[in-house]
Amino acid sequence: MKILLVILGLALYSTAPAFADADIDKGDVKIGKALHDKSCIACHASKYGGDGSKMYTREDHKVTTKQQLVSRVKSCNKNVGTGWFPEEEAHVEAYLNATYYHLK
Repeated sequence: MKILLVILGLALYSTAPAFADADIDKGDVKIGKALHDKSCIACHASKYGGDGSKMYTREDHKVTTKQQLVSRVKSCNKNVGTGWFPEEEAHVEAYLNATYYHLK
C-alpha cells in the first residue's frame, strides 16, 4: 500500500508543472466557450432572468483584474462541481476575457 501511495504521489508531482503553466493567457477561447456554454450559462441565466451573459456585462460586475477572473472561475468550478482541470479553467478564463472583460 505504501508503494502505491508513493507512486501516486510521484505521478501527481510530475504533472504539477503542467498544471502550474495553465493560465488565462494560454487558454483556448473556442474550448472555453464550449465548456462555459455547457456548465455555466444555465446557472447564470437562472440568476439573471434568462440572459446569463448579464453577469459579465452588468455595471457592478466584480471582476476587474485577471487574478479576480481566475479566482471566480476556480470558485465556480469548485462550487458547481464541474470537475474541470486547471487547463480547462484557463480555457474558460480565456473565453470570458476575450468576450467580455478584455483585461490586460
